[in-house]
Amino acid sequence: MRLTRAAVLARAKAAALDGVRRLNCWGSRLTDISICRDLPNIEVITFSVNGISDLEPLNQCQNLSELYLRKNNIASLNELFYLKNLPRLRVLWLSENPCCGLDPHRYRMTVLRNLPSLQKLDNQAVTEEELSQALVDGEEITAPPARRNVENGCPESIESSAAESTTETESELLNFSLEETNKIREELGMKPVPRDKFSSFSPRETDCNRKRRNNVLNAILLLMKELDAESLEIVQQTVGRRLQALQKKELQEE
Repeated sequence: MRLTRAAVLARAKAAALDGVRRLNCWGSRLTDISICRDLPNIEVITFSVNGISDLEPLNQCQNLSELYLRKNNIASLNELFYLKNLPRLRVLWLSENPCCGLDPHRYRMTVLRNLPSLQKLDNQAVTEEELSQALVDGEEITAPPARRNVENGCPESIESSAAESTTETESELLNFSLEETNKIREELGMKPVPRDKFSSFSPRETDCNRKRRNNVLNAILLLMKELDAESLEIVQQTVGRRLQALQKKELQEE
């Protein structure tokens, strides 16, 4: 699925592409982000949980400081070649992509060798010791990945990836949702949610309902970052009324 100009402007609430500073397209089934070539002033991009495999369009985002790409379809660490010349990139979340491989140490060292200006990788702070070790253990990337024929690409691979995403186990979904939720709470200056509090689902709920509620919760938490003080007050008032209604209903049922 291609990310369009109209979708970018709508999500960023901007009048023109050069006015877009933050873009959140979490879980939007995206595979084509070529529109990013036209976002010269973008600073924060959230593309987690999509089907993105090509990072070349990000090469033009010279003001980009935070990039969230967790759980996509990035097959090769050579895609980092397109991020090496982004002078302000400080935060990158790339975990749960095929390019991470089976050796976490080699993966982290390779990323840090090629992006030594990172301050945080996969929600973990980068240390000076790691940067020094990356010069020894990391692989230097000097060329982009082999050029793929996009027009003749295999659609089955995209469908397969989407199917795997929708059939993840309940345990994986719960861990993912807790991690994503606490990341947003951290950015908002809030305390993390304990696992025992987060996973308090009713045993009568179906798997479908659990997944749907998790998706709705994550969407709300992610969108809250885009709200100003006045909008957050409206949300707070609405939540208060909703809680009162639920509590009243529970008392009536008792």
